[in-house]
Amino acid sequence: MKLTRQIILDTETTGLHPNNGDRLVEIGCIELVNRRLTGNNLHFYINPERDMPEAAAAIHGLREDFLKDKPVFADVVNDIASFSQGAEVIIHNAAFDLGFLDMEFKRLGLDPFSSIVAGVIDTLTDAQKMFPGKRNRLDDLCNRFDVKNDHRTLHGALLDAKLLAEVFLCMTRGQNDLMMDAGVETSYHSSFDLQLPLAADLMIINASPEEEALHRELMQDIAKKAKHTPTWLH
Repeated sequence: MKLTRQIILDTETTGLHPNNGDRLVEIGCIELVNRRLTGNNLHFYINPERDMPEAAAAIHGLREDFLKDKPVFADVVNDIASFSQGAEVIIHNAAFDLGFLDMEFKRLGLDPFSSIVAGVIDTLTDAQKMFPGKRNRLDDLCNRFDVKNDHRTLHGALLDAKLLAEVFLCMTRGQNDLMMDAGVETSYHSSFDLQLPLAADLMIINASPEEEALHRELMQDIAKKAKHTPTWLH
């Protein structure tokens, strides 16, 4: 089976305008392989080489005295590029983070960050399609999917990436359409194509009682959140 490697990514900055002097101050990345958290994460605080506006500091709590001895972006760019190379990147409001990453890469004379990744999933765009007319900030999605976020008093790139990873897995685990006649199962997101082995003799591994209990719990959770009675309860 082909491995799908994805990176959940978030950044913090000195402001909103990468082309007007604002800089990155933090980046957090969480690795998923075949929809499983691997524990292989990347996290840097970054010296922006400029002042920190109070409006930005009020959001993420990072101030000049904390960041002044942290590495500058040029010191960590190779680590970021190596970690992200060829992966599908998942970001909430992707245009914002990509704008800053592309700017930082170009400042160093490098190809833009967006050119080294396999693709980008914007969970904000996906959430707006799933929940039209509703607020779809990360906190809103955490509340909607019962992802615990009461410890999030300030924004933080690694913390927000971890929360987004949980939200993303919730957003993409359901089945919106079951094409019984065609024998095709269609999940919400097209990024995860299930490729089954064609071997004639497949090993059958029965679930343990603990795994069966977890499966029942998951099915009950999905049924509780579903807008309509799930097919398996008819």
